Amino acid sequence: MFIKHAGLVLNPLIKPTTPLSKRAPVGSLNYDTVVYPLSQFTPLLRPDTSTEHPGLTTILKALAADDCAASKWMFTAGYFNIHPDLKALLLASKSHSGTVITASPWANGFYGSKGVSGLLPPAYTLLSRRFLENVYRANRSSQISLKEWRRGTVGEPSGWTYHAKGLWVTLPNEPYPSITLIGSSNYTKRSYSLDLEVNTLVMTKDKGLKRRLGEEQEWLLEWAREMTLDDFMRVERRVGVGVRVAMGIVGLVGGAL
Repeated sequence: MFIKHAGLVLNPLIKPTTPLSKRAPVGSLNYDTVVYPLSQFTPLLRPDTSTEHPGLTTILKALAADDCAASKWMFTAGYFNIHPDLKALLLASKSHSGTVITASPWANGFYGSKGVSGLLPPAYTLLSRRFLENVYRANRSSQISLKEWRRGTVGEPSGWTYHAKGLWVTLPNEPYPSITLIGSSNYTKRSYSLDLEVNTLVMTKDKGLKRRLGEEQEWLLEWAREMTLDDFMRVERRVGVGVRVAMGIVGLVGGAL
């Protein structure tokens, strides 16, 4: 009953009020910036009419086109367990430069915590390593880099946690991003199946705003260090059998980090 009522309330918020056939082409609008609200309400909608996952995949599919070969993108999520659809699209992009930023274990909010939650930093470390292995197998290591963000150590003086999330796309022959995604999603299986997420897609031609988006990227990159597979082989980065078993069990029962 709750889901049925929720669907009646939420669907009008997601469904466009103007039919597609009657909308003016975006290129014909006299705006320098367009903002699209995107929502993921999968647990409450039958059928699921959520727009965040389709909106993001549409952007990433466009990056697989040959005319986007000179484009660049940067993707970040503090809890790096990227949805398989999104991972496949990032690997398939034709962009000459792609950067993924995620939290170092020492910048993860669960670092040093007691109980099961203490297993999460090494679990995300394993997932990061697997992503980098995917990059190497796809022969994209010269185009796609994985970086870890760390500024001190969580729980120590001046130690920061990292939970940034978003996407920035710089189009060919542009110095700064003109497309960005802002919102709550961690871009994981959990985000698209169990959680409620609200995001905003921003597309702009405004030079000042694009410059600010570029500054935002630089601020995130300032504390990010590029990782290699050798880095993940270091003793302090090795993931114990217990973490691997726990992740396997979570996957078998249909859970998501």
